[in-house]
Amino acid sequence: MMYEAILFAPLCAAALVALGARVLPRTVVHGLPILAVGLSAVLSIVALLEQLGGEPVRIKLLDWLSIGGFELSFGLLIDRLTALMACVVTWVSLAVHVYTVGYMRDDPGYARFFALIAFFTSAMLLLVMADNFMQLFVGWEAVGLASYLLIGFWFKRPSANFASLKAFLVNRIGDLGLLLGIALIGGAAGSLDYAVVFSGAPGLAEQQITVWPGVSLPALDLGCVLLFVGAMGKSAQMPLHIWLPDSMEGPTPISALIHAATMVTAGVFMVARMSPLFEYSPFALSLVLAVGATTALATGLVAIVQQDIKRIVAWSTLSQLGYMMAGIGVSAYSVAIYHLFTHAFFKALLFLAAGAVIVALHHEQDIRRMGGLCRRMPITYTTALIGTLALAGIPGTAGFFSKDALISAVTQSTGPVSAYAGWCLLAGVAVTAFYSARFLLVVFHGRETEAASHMTEREPRGRWMLGPLVFLAVPSLLIGWFTFQPVVLGGYFAGSLVNLAESGSGAPDLGAGTLDFFVHGLYSPVFLLAVLGGLSAWALYEWKPRWRRRAGPALRVPKRLLELGYGFDPLLERAVIPSAQGLARGAADQADARFIDGLLVNGLARTIRWGSGVMRRLQTGLLYHYAFVMVTAICLLIAWVILVLD
Repeated sequence: MMYEAILFAPLCAAALVALGARVLPRTVVHGLPILAVGLSAVLSIVALLEQLGGEPVRIKLLDWLSIGGFELSFGLLIDRLTALMACVVTWVSLAVHVYTVGYMRDDPGYARFFALIAFFTSAMLLLVMADNFMQLFVGWEAVGLASYLLIGFWFKRPSANFASLKAFLVNRIGDLGLLLGIALIGGAAGSLDYAVVFSGAPGLAEQQITVWPGVSLPALDLGCVLLFVGAMGKSAQMPLHIWLPDSMEGPTPISALIHAATMVTAGVFMVARMSPLFEYSPFALSLVLAVGATTALATGLVAIVQQDIKRIVAWSTLSQLGYMMAGIGVSAYSVAIYHLFTHAFFKALLFLAAGAVIVALHHEQDIRRMGGLCRRMPITYTTALIGTLALAGIPGTAGFFSKDALISAVTQSTGPVSAYAGWCLLAGVAVTAFYSARFLLVVFHGRETEAASHMTEREPRGRWMLGPLVFLAVPSLLIGWFTFQPVVLGGYFAGSLVNLAESGSGAPDLGAGTLDFFVHGLYSPVFLLAVLGGLSAWALYEWKPRWRRRAGPALRVPKRLLELGYGFDPLLERAVIPSAQGLARGAADQADARFIDGLLVNGLARTIRWGSGVMRRLQTGLLYHYAFVMVTAICLLIAWVILVLD
C-alpha cells in the first residue's frame, strides 16, 4: 500500500478540499493537502531507500481494457528513476504548498488553489509512476489540464485567460505528436506495456512503415521523433516554447511548481524513460541534441533583456531544459536526470524568492523599480544568492555538479551535431552567469528605489514564506556533495536507463570522485566562462553603468529582437492566428453552413418532405384507385414472367 499511498494521498486531499471548499475551515483547507503531500514525500524517500537495495516493483491495480488478445491494465512501475522523480516532485511540491499559505492568504480562491496544486502533484506522480504508454498519456493530459486551470487561476484577468489558453493550445500540438508516437510504437510492438515494448526495441528498429505509396521510413525513428515532439511541447523546446513565459500570469507558487518539479520536467522524464527506444534511433537522438542545444543558448539570451522578475527566471528555465535535452541527445541520460534533480531545488528557490520580493513590494514585478533590497530582506537575499550561484554553476553548489557533468558529456561526445551543441552549451554558461548576476544586482543591490522605501514588512509573511526558502536553499547549496558520486558516478540508474555500448558518450570521463570533480571544476573553461559572465554583468550594472548606456544605441536592433523572443509571438499573433481564424471562418461558411447544414441536415429534411408529399398523394382513400394499381401491377408481373420464360 505504500506505493499506492504516494500516488493517491494528494489526489484524495484535492478531492476533499474541492468538495468541502465552502464549509471547511482555513486550517483544514491548507493543512489537509500539506499533510497528504508530506506523507507522499516521506514515503517516496522510503521507496528510494528500498530501490537502492532491491529490484524494480510492478503493481497491477486493475484491468483497464481487454479487446481480443490486447490487454491493458492500470499499474505502477517503481524503479530507481521513478523513486528519484517522486522525491523531486513531492518534496518541491511540499515546499510550494507551505509557501502558498503565506502567499495566497488574502486571495478569495484560497481553497480552490490548494485543491488544484494537490491535483497537479498527483497528476505528475501518475505520469511518473505509469507502467504503460496509455497511463503515461492519461497523466500527461492531467498535468496539462491542471496547468491550464492554474495559469488561468485569476480568470478575471484577460491576460491570464489568454496565457492559459495559449499554454493549452500549444501543448495540444505536442500532445498530438505524443499520441501518434504511442499509436505507431504500440501498433508495431503489439502492446502498450513498457516491458513488452522495450524488450522488443531491437526488432522495432528493423521495421519500416509506409508513410506514402513508395515511401517508407524506419518505424522506430518516426515513433521516437513523434514522442520527442510531445516532449517539446511539455518541456518547452523551441519552437514550442512560446507558452512558458506567458505562464507567469499564474500565481508565483504555481510558477515555481510548473517550472521546477512538474510540468516542464515531464518531457525530459518521458524521453529518458524511453531510452531503450531512443538508443536504437541515432537520428532521433541527434534531433534531440540539436533542439536542446539551440534552446539552451537562444532562450538564455532572451533572459538578458527581460525586465519582469518572474520572466527572467522563466526564460532561464527554458535554457536549463535545453541543457537537459542536450544531455539526453548524447545518451547521457543519468546526467540529464541529475540536472533535472538539482535544478528542481534551485529553480523553485528562485521563483519563491521572486515571489517574496513581489509580495514585499506590493506586487511590483518590474526590476527597474527594485533595488537595495538586500538590506531590507536579508534572508530572502541570502537564499536568492544561493539559488543564483547554483543556477550559474559556481563550483560547490548543486548546479555545478549537474551542469558541469552535462557539459562534459556533450563536449566529449562525437556525434554529427556534437561540436555545435558543445559550443552552444559553453556559450550558454557565460550567458547564464550574466543574467543571473544581473538579476541579483538589479533587485538586491544598488540604490534603494522608491518602491523599496515603502515596504511595510521587512521579511514578508513570516515562517510560511521564509521556511520554504531556507528549506530549498540547503539542497541547492549542498546536495551535490552527497548525491553526485552515487547517482552519476555510481551507476544509480542501472536497470532503469539504457545505454548501448556503441553510444559511448553516455558515460563521460568525470573523474574518480566528487572531490576530484570539484577540484577539476575550479580551473575548467566552464568556471572561467561563468566568472566572465558574472563580472560582465557586475561591470555593466554596478561598476560602470555608463558603458551600458553608451552601448545601448548600437545594440538597439539585437535587443529588440531578443525582447520580441525572436519574433515567435508576433508571428503567431499576426500571421498564424489570423490565418487559422480565416481558415476556420471559411470552414464554418462552406463546410458547416453549406455542406453540413445545407446539404446533409436541411437537404435530408427537404428530401423527406418531398418523398412524404409524393406518398401522401398516392394515399387517396378511393377504392378504384387502389384497384387500378393492383390490376396494373398484375399485368406488369405477367408480362415480366412471359418475357423471362421466352
